[in-house]
Amino acid sequence: MTITGAVVLYAVLWFLTFYIVLQVRTRTQAESGEEIVPGTPPGAPAVEDVGRSARIATLYATVIWAAVAGIILSGWITLEDIDLFNQLGFHKVD
Repeated sequence: MTITGAVVLYAVLWFLTFYIVLQVRTRTQAESGEEIVPGTPPGAPAVEDVGRSARIATLYATVIWAAVAGIILSGWITLEDIDLFNQLGFHKVD
């Protein structure tokens, strides 16, 4: 894995975990019982701490990235293992 590949992998994992973390523990305006801000739907978040969500996403993404990078670098799973229908042109020697 190149450095560029590692950075791209981390960025993809970070955004995926960020979008998941944004949905966790979010209370809508309707659930909180507060007044619904005019021009927003009742399902809009009442209060959202994006910085906290970003820190949590960074923690989870780092752990997931370390596991995936470890698997890739160890050679435990390779492209040859994933190429079930020989679409990538690898020739397995048994």
